[in-house]
Amino acid sequence: MGGQQESLFHEESTPFVRGVIKHIVFQNEQNFYTVIKVKIEETNEQFEQDQVTVTGFFPLLQLHDSYTFFGAKKYHPKFGVQFQAERFQKELPTTKEGVIQYLSSGLFKGIGKKTAEAIVNELGEHAISIILEDPDSLKRVKKLSKEKAKILAETLKEHQGLEGVLIGLNQLGIGPALGMKIYQLYREDTLKIIQKNPYQLVEDIEGIGFIRADEIGRELGISGNHPDRLKAACLFTIEQDAVKEGHVYVTKVQLMEKAKKLLTQNGEDISDQDIERIILELEEDRKIIVEEDRIYLPSLYYAEVGLANNIEEILTQNQFQDMFPESEFLLELGKLEEKMNVQYAPSQKEAIQRAIHSPILLLTGGPGTGKTTVIKGIVEIYANLHGLSLNPKEYQKKEEPFPIVLVAPTGRAAKRMAEATGLPAVTIHRLLGWNGSEGFEHNEDHPISGKLLIVDEVSMVDIWLMHQLFKSLPSDIQIVLVGDEHQLPSVGPGQVLRDLIQSGRIPVVTLTDIYRQAEGSTIIDLAHSIRQGTLPANLLQTTQDRSFIPCTTSQIKEVITRVIENALKKGYSAKDIQVLAPMYRGIAGIDQLNEMLQEMLNPPSKEKREIKHGNVIYRIGDKVLQLVNQPDQNVFNGDIGEIVSIFYAKENVEKEDMVVISYDGIEVTYTKQDFNQFTHAYCCSIHKAQGSEFPIVILPVVKGYFRMLRRNLIYTAVTRSKQFLIMCGEWEALKMGVYNNQESMRQTTLKERLKTSELVELKEELPFPLEDANIGMENITPYDFMEEGEG
Repeated sequence: MGGQQESLFHEESTPFVRGVIKHIVFQNEQNFYTVIKVKIEETNEQFEQDQVTVTGFFPLLQLHDSYTFFGAKKYHPKFGVQFQAERFQKELPTTKEGVIQYLSSGLFKGIGKKTAEAIVNELGEHAISIILEDPDSLKRVKKLSKEKAKILAETLKEHQGLEGVLIGLNQLGIGPALGMKIYQLYREDTLKIIQKNPYQLVEDIEGIGFIRADEIGRELGISGNHPDRLKAACLFTIEQDAVKEGHVYVTKVQLMEKAKKLLTQNGEDISDQDIERIILELEEDRKIIVEEDRIYLPSLYYAEVGLANNIEEILTQNQFQDMFPESEFLLELGKLEEKMNVQYAPSQKEAIQRAIHSPILLLTGGPGTGKTTVIKGIVEIYANLHGLSLNPKEYQKKEEPFPIVLVAPTGRAAKRMAEATGLPAVTIHRLLGWNGSEGFEHNEDHPISGKLLIVDEVSMVDIWLMHQLFKSLPSDIQIVLVGDEHQLPSVGPGQVLRDLIQSGRIPVVTLTDIYRQAEGSTIIDLAHSIRQGTLPANLLQTTQDRSFIPCTTSQIKEVITRVIENALKKGYSAKDIQVLAPMYRGIAGIDQLNEMLQEMLNPPSKEKREIKHGNVIYRIGDKVLQLVNQPDQNVFNGDIGEIVSIFYAKENVEKEDMVVISYDGIEVTYTKQDFNQFTHAYCCSIHKAQGSEFPIVILPVVKGYFRMLRRNLIYTAVTRSKQFLIMCGEWEALKMGVYNNQESMRQTTLKERLKTSELVELKEELPFPLEDANIGMENITPYDFMEEGEG
């Protein structure tokens, strides 16, 4: 269909389609992404037919009503010509008959044709505009009850308001997808809030950083040293330091320097006095906490001070110290050694004895040093000395909580803990009853139940989560914190394990000897060499469980392919093999390696369904990684699963594309809007692998990773390997990483607070942030962004 006349009401340069909606093909109720069929009444584009498919974000559309869509004609390789709309507006009826039909269309609850006729007879053909301007005008309609009048006015306002909001946001450069996200928070006040202070978006809307808000601010005439602009820059700077660098605070000098750089990138003139004044205002508004020269976000300040207080209160308990005489302990230890057929070394005995007699114990050590053996010993002897059963079913029958609580920060780490001890183990989030937006079930007013708490992989726990855990503990519980301080620190802010060790306030037992269960493992030997900053002389020689294959960056894919082919020939499965890398971009980065590995391990076939999300294709049989916690599904950040089913929108009543992923038998269904909650896991980041072990680890190390190559990163990767470690790449790059122990030291004050041994009064604690520190942070590490900017 061509040659439709152009309307005098539309700019010639803006492509548009005006027409009647004949069919709503699909609509996502979460973000309102919609596909519709429109019968064209008017357009300035050329179409071969009088009907076109229109796509975009359209809430509250009505069949058979007339709309104008603005956007561009696109060609879809599968569905052909479509019109991709960026914004739209409803064409309101202007005749009495049209207004009656609109009001009685079913859109307005309780308004039938007779009531609609009564409204139009009273208010005339401009009834819609009159009601929008003055809802009380409906009082003149005798047949209309107060309740129906209220519903009609509110519905009309909502429909017209939303369309107006989306158009207004579009004029500020905000597209419909982000526009709907903003509208769902601010509703009809959206434009009013943004026009008053566009920088509020930085605090309230995920995905909008300072630079984007500043662009909107300039559109609205806000620039220079406007207070709202300066406040947003300061808060954004502090938050970025927490997210990007893992800092709990910034110094005043750091804040002023970074905020000024952010504020003056377009040539604005901002003085130090301007920023100092804003810092004072932010402090008065309780948006920041200033302590000496340190500036904190309130949630981080209260988490750190609160954790220090919780630990201090627990340490003051001394009822455990002389609970059992040494003779009784040694008797139980001897029984256990005989039962398990092991001989505990002196440091291991010390760890078990201290755990039994201390309110808190820190147990540290590298791979092969017997941490798991010590945990088993602690559990067994604790239970025997206290006369407790280790059979969970006995407690289930009595409907009593199990007294030994085993937790870890990730699902895979918790699963490893359960397998090693034979006892139940869960994630910290699950223990605390985290329900997403509803928050945590357990806190200081509703503590967990238990007598002994053992937390594994403590190096992964950030200050927010550790505070939430400790403030949810009963006063008489004993705690054992287990971790390896030489591994990577938490992705979220803080360095809890290191600070606890260095504070000197908590008993620490460090296991250093490699015991017989690890003898003959050259992987463990290598890990301990790396921890000490050296590499074994025979590293290039292949051993029974370790090898290094020299190659260039361009050869990485070929080498990995050959290694995997050999492993598969020897009977290993794709699940047994894990490729680890520190960066996402580049030819040796995670993204490209995943693409290559999917093609190799799970190629396309007619028998396998697949679905595209962005530039990524997901296929039945794909190995995938969960990126966020879903406590209601018992699936957590770091869990690895397999795609077992794919359903297309046209096949189900929900009219949505769906992917079903199995995590060790737990099946979770994802609709299209949730596809960003998982990613391919053939290759994953070293941070994501922390807390997990794999039979075979393939670790590429090239100079292209130089910004990420640090000793603790390589150490963490090496210690993920259970049976075989295959490193490939450049020898010089490996040496560079192992010799580089210059970690970006995190700015925290937990160590100092514990050293003072004083409780700090918290006059006002702001709400604890409910977000998992790792949600949405898959491409970010505490050390660096892969590229500059806000993303």
